[in-house]
Amino acid sequence: MFISPTYGPLELEQVVQRMCAFMKKEGEYRIIVGTDSQPLMRSTLFVSAIVVHRIGRGGIYFYRKTYDLKPYSTKERILAEASMSLVLASEILQLLARDIVLSEHYRQLLEIHLDVGEKGLTREILNVVVGMVKGSGYVAQIKPDAFAASCVADKHTKSA
Repeated sequence: MFISPTYGPLELEQVVQRMCAFMKKEGEYRIIVGTDSQPLMRSTLFVSAIVVHRIGRGGIYFYRKTYDLKPYSTKERILAEASMSLVLASEILQLLARDIVLSEHYRQLLEIHLDVGEKGLTREILNVVVGMVKGSGYVAQIKPDAFAASCVADKHTKSA
């Protein structure tokens, strides 16, 4: 189940319907998927965000929280975040695949935002996760340009 600050709780299919309706308005768009995580006392919280950015005019977003009872090292969490984002991007494209032309158009708009940067602990795994994303056919963004992971999803990991 996803949550939208605008539309409330939605299933993924409903999220994609809302995305498509939003993108019917005139403008240029990016579809962005990003995941952030937070270690908790007895579990790890993962928050995946889907952002539809109407360039120069704002956007809408949806997020989903999942909990894993397994403890993760920092590197394992970053790999799990990237994997979750890739799976979610694939699920979105599958729902859009009812129209092949539309699906390919949206694939070109889709970016994966990774919660990694050239500074800090995550720099050691940066090339691995960027390679995962690019190898899967998506555009990869890292900090400071990865706002879907480092701002939108991060906001909802902190409010756990």
